[in-house]
Amino acid sequence: MEQNKGRSRARRIVIILLAAVMLISGGLSLHSYLEDKRTQEEYERLAELARETTAPVETETPPAPVETEPEKPYVSPIHFEELMEENPDTVGWIKVPDTNIDYPIVQGTDNDFYLNHDFYGKESVGGSIYLDFESQGDFVGRNNILYGHNMKNGSMFKDVIYYKDEKYFKEHQYFSIYTPDREIKLKAVACYYGEAEPIVRKTRFKSQESFDAFIHEMVKPCSFAEDVTYPARTLYTLVTCSYEINDARTFLFAVEVDEDGNEIGPDEDFLQKMDDLMKEKAQAAAAGTKGDQGQEN
Repeated sequence: MEQNKGRSRARRIVIILLAAVMLISGGLSLHSYLEDKRTQEEYERLAELARETTAPVETETPPAPVETEPEKPYVSPIHFEELMEENPDTVGWIKVPDTNIDYPIVQGTDNDFYLNHDFYGKESVGGSIYLDFESQGDFVGRNNILYGHNMKNGSMFKDVIYYKDEKYFKEHQYFSIYTPDREIKLKAVACYYGEAEPIVRKTRFKSQESFDAFIHEMVKPCSFAEDVTYPARTLYTLVTCSYEINDARTFLFAVEVDEDGNEIGPDEDFLQKMDDLMKEKAQAAAAGTKGDQGQEN
């Protein structure tokens, strides 16, 4: 009898423990779901704020003589003044048509903070879309590296992993990054998964030839990579987590194009700017103000 009571008591304890584990697990899952939902709703509100427009006041003006119109100054569709008031780390906005990628881009003093903090600086499992701190904040550097989480709810850089499918790649090949000064039109040229290798983070190159060789090595693993026109101007590297192998990443590479989709090559002014930038970064690295990932090669 006592033995049966002992077994019954042990069984009840096991049931209670299992129930407790299920409650805790369910609670954590619910918390994670609510946190993801809150983060996504905040970014949706942010997208609305960034694109709110005010109707222009109509005034009658006398007809002017017909002349060749001067090129109109760039007016960004994104309200960067409002965004920068919310977060001075704002450097751009990325929009990929027909995907969920429609987010502000921030840049911190390292690559850790925005990994788990949202646009407003709050702790968040979704983090932010952020530019590598070694890249140029105005996107004039050689390799502009963007990071975003691969979220289960489809937010942040989840859609980047779908570019590994050639059909999806072709259907979503063109997208844009907006800055206060310009719209950067981009064309995807390669996508694949691999280990999180530091070489992808290279941002300084001692010559045009070394940069072109770098691009060639980066796109080579993709079986359906587009031909890149050399000499190349810049590279845009989108990075997100992937799960094909341990500590995997999906890399999406893109290049700048003009209105007609033609790749933009480097002109003399750009090459001079790159030379000046390389010297500045070399001096900063020598002074110990930067890490070594952006070193020349």
